[in-house]
Amino acid sequence: MTKTYQATGIILKGMPLGEADRLLTILSPEYGLIRAVAPGARKHKSRLRGRSELFVVNQWLIVKGRSLDKITQAETLETYPRLSRDLGRLAASQYLAELVLCLALSDRPERELYELLGEHLRRLEQADDRNLLAYLSQAVFHLLAIAGIAPEVQRCCLTQKAIAPNFSDLRWRVGFSFESGGLVNLSARESLSQTASESITNASEIALPKIDTKLSASELNILQQLGSQDLPAMSQPSFDEIAWVKVEHLLRDYSKYHFGRSFRSASLVDALSPLEF
Repeated sequence: MTKTYQATGIILKGMPLGEADRLLTILSPEYGLIRAVAPGARKHKSRLRGRSELFVVNQWLIVKGRSLDKITQAETLETYPRLSRDLGRLAASQYLAELVLCLALSDRPERELYELLGEHLRRLEQADDRNLLAYLSQAVFHLLAIAGIAPEVQRCCLTQKAIAPNFSDLRWRVGFSFESGGLVNLSARESLSQTASESITNASEIALPKIDTKLSASELNILQQLGSQDLPAMSQPSFDEIAWVKVEHLLRDYSKYHFGRSFRSASLVDALSPLEF
């Protein structure tokens, strides 16, 4: 007996299939990731054509198949028109979609992830152009947090002591280690290194984390506020555009470390000048 089910979902990925069909990957709060064929969606007069574009939210009627499900009906609930009309917004939203595809599972509810993605797509839709990179960075941080793998940005991973940005010293830096999962106090790491070098026994027991990058006070200040609900105030002097670029690249590389893959849309983000964001 053929099984038909209903689902609400947003299109994260689409690709041509056959002569006129389209294969969609949909994030649904009820069923997680759904891969389904939209028959005839590439035909000019198809009712599914406009409803099969990226980031369109539909109420779907789907027939369960042996290998691929088949869409029989779609009614649009929400769209994000500015995402497709603006290259910067499109690149940022596709970047988030790629990350969500790494996080979401099939055949299980993903309501929290679905609602979080929708919230951040709305923010990208409504944001000023100069704030896009900032909104993207916070969205990535929130998505990592919901997956339980957000980096530790408040305390040193070695000493578990809080770290605050030091704006009084322009040369001040804090380490960041992908392996350790976040911040590393460079002075504490140096002390452990000296202790290990003074004792052959300790040297074999103390494993010092690799420092993948170093953050300035401005960059750390941004990073420590990304977990909040609202975007850090862009008007604060410490939140310069170059610092936002560094933070976004850090979160991107951190995600790549955890998922073992690069994000294709990141190249589109890099192709745009930071000033355009």
